[in-house]
Amino acid sequence: MIAAVFVLLSGIFDALDGKVARISSKASKRGDFVDHVIDRYSDAIILAAIAMSALCPVSFGLFAVIGVLLASYMGTQAQALGLSREYRGILGRADRLAVLIAVSLIMYLFQLGGSDVMNDLLGYTLMGWMMIYFGLAGNITALQRAWLIWKSLP
Repeated sequence: MIAAVFVLLSGIFDALDGKVARISSKASKRGDFVDHVIDRYSDAIILAAIAMSALCPVSFGLFAVIGVLLASYMGTQAQALGLSREYRGILGRADRLAVLIAVSLIMYLFQLGGSDVMNDLLGYTLMGWMMIYFGLAGNITALQRAWLIWKSLP
């Protein structure tokens, strides 16, 4: 539960920092760069922590980390090639954080109610299934973005 609260707070602050910088005319390339670096570290740490917990197999976590980081990389790679940043695809960062918070809260509420149903859904926890989804959707998003970027290049 505490982790879900911190992820929620992190997401709120991440959404606000750029807006505040733009409103106060303090937006900069350095600020944008730092924001992206912190986002990638945050993504990797959160998913690695879940992967190393008893909530899912490590292989699911590795699959999720690869998908999430490659999807983000493809988005910024478009910028590196002189295109606008690519946000399209089936799994963006905001979606991922929303799913992570929702799954954490659902698992917590079921445990409060004394139910163990979230710990055995066809052999995996709900968190394990979420990591499978992150891996699949993240890698599909990375491929979608790669294709969109490829089509945009001269």
